[in-house]
Amino acid sequence: MSDEITIGLVSISDRASDGTYEDQGIPALQDWLAKALTSPWRAVTRLIPDERPMIERTLVDLADTVGCSLILTTGGTGPAVRDVTPEATLAVGEKEMPGFGEEMRRISLNFVPTAILSRQVAVIRGKSLIVNLPGQPKSIRETLEGLRAADGSVAHVGIFAAIPYCIDLIGGPYVETDEAVIKAFRPKNAIRPKQG
Repeated sequence: MSDEITIGLVSISDRASDGTYEDQGIPALQDWLAKALTSPWRAVTRLIPDERPMIERTLVDLADTVGCSLILTTGGTGPAVRDVTPEATLAVGEKEMPGFGEEMRRISLNFVPTAILSRQVAVIRGKSLIVNLPGQPKSIRETLEGLRAADGSVAHVGIFAAIPYCIDLIGGPYVETDEAVIKAFRPKNAIRPKQG
């Protein structure tokens, strides 16, 4: 039986955290993960303002104390003065994983030219992979899942395809996905038999 993975979901927004409007990031992440993951998982959620020290403390707590193997953040990755999620993420990371940010921008550029303004980053801290995602639910889904052609075939693979194997490599639980949503890619020698 697969081990349960603990996933930290962090929505970073001044206005959502103070109740000005309802947070959409965490529900979008929970909905997508519920469709995509076939192995057991649980979410630990945090809704916080765009304050760099608080973002750093939250990421450290989720990685070091809660023991999240994966932490997904949403919000605070643009060029505005209060957008400091990438700086906070890089400050707590031990290894930068630049391919995630590059690929998210490449996917989003298929939809909006302003995707080039996004500054998402990903890092490893201990046994945690921390990935900054866009703030909009539609963009969250597109970057995680990828692009589909008119016939429903995958035209551009989303970043989540690489996440389960990355978690394997840093000592986390074996995560399986619903291939109809996103196929997790692993080298042949890293694939375990399907659990019945």
